[in-house]
Amino acid sequence: MQPPSARRILTASLVGTAVEFYDFYIYATAAALVFPALFFPGESASARQMLSFASFAVAFFARPVGAVVFGHFGDRVGRKSTLVASLMLMGGSTVAIAFLPTYAQIGWVAPLLLCVMRVGQGLGLGGEWGGAALLAVENAPPQRRNTWGMVPPLGAPVGFIMANGLFLLLGLVLDDAQFRAWGWRLPFLVSAVLVMLGLWVRLKLTETPAFVAAAKADDLPKVPIATLIAGHGRALIAGTGGVVACFALFYLATAFTLSYGTTTLGYGREALLGAELVAILFLAAGVIVASVLADRAGARRMLAIGFAGCIAAGLSMGPMLGAGSLAMVFAWLAFALFVMGFAYGPLGGWLPALFPAGVRYTGVSMTFNLGGIIGGALAPIAAQALAARGLWWIGLYLVAAGIVSLLGLLLVQRTAR
Repeated sequence: MQPPSARRILTASLVGTAVEFYDFYIYATAAALVFPALFFPGESASARQMLSFASFAVAFFARPVGAVVFGHFGDRVGRKSTLVASLMLMGGSTVAIAFLPTYAQIGWVAPLLLCVMRVGQGLGLGGEWGGAALLAVENAPPQRRNTWGMVPPLGAPVGFIMANGLFLLLGLVLDDAQFRAWGWRLPFLVSAVLVMLGLWVRLKLTETPAFVAAAKADDLPKVPIATLIAGHGRALIAGTGGVVACFALFYLATAFTLSYGTTTLGYGREALLGAELVAILFLAAGVIVASVLADRAGARRMLAIGFAGCIAAGLSMGPMLGAGSLAMVFAWLAFALFVMGFAYGPLGGWLPALFPAGVRYTGVSMTFNLGGIIGGALAPIAAQALAARGLWWIGLYLVAAGIVSLLGLLLVQRTAR
């Protein structure tokens, strides 16, 4: 069988992560805008919002389980079939949310079903990013691993633009009553089209050379997670820490800022969505610049710049978001997302280099998703709880995230080849 072209490999890697982030972002946006009223009635708006963000966090705790399950098969059976299965589970759970009844229709069963679908999303997502990164990196020329490795991270801005762009379009053509009644369901339905596209591309792939070589050498452990923990614990901890900053930056700059900006700060929903759509281009620029430079100067150096930028974003969050100017809000978003590109783009090449091929799928998936719990799941909840004390306290969360990621880099002085 003829090996797939570089274009098909990179397209398959990009499409899958774009669908992944699209699914996650439409949930994050809905959790900020409509789910509090539809699924989580309560005495106060703040309590409803916290419950909505808690349902958002559910998937992050399911993701490490998905990382173990899909990582096991990715390291034992192969990258291709595992990536197809993870995409189907993730997409199916997302589409199912479009058909869920609300709390007003079936009571407490509604948020329960929402959380079940969210768990399904998380399980599928647990095996998606790591597999997509390996698909790119394990097929890349040795001198271009970071450049090829930036393709899965680029799925983040692509998925975000599709998700928030669709929500923005719906906000422009539907009134508030129509949007709350049925309009919010449309982005979840659109996911079915994107999943079919992803499956069409991935079903035509072959296994990566690194996996084929490990299989021929009989270097595939029977229980990858056990081998990972027993023999690669330091890399696992380092990689987990290295992921924290990018998740914290993203979800505080998007989901929390959207919620806080439309409630406490009083900005219009469409105005903030538009600002975030433009600011996300700075994330794409940061990913590209950092990843290209990483092939020349090293991924660790680019990541260190991103983690230091996370600390700077935390220190500037209070003064800039609280300045009373949408232009200052945009400036902070653009800066935070640009430095996130440095904290995120090189991860596509850096994380796979920490682990040998036999446990690489499990290792990359576990580090990415464990770091996601600390940086992504807890960030909006902690921010909502700290909001009453002021933005300065929320900024300190970013400062702490940057420090944790810098410590992760220090744990591994050099990446393994």
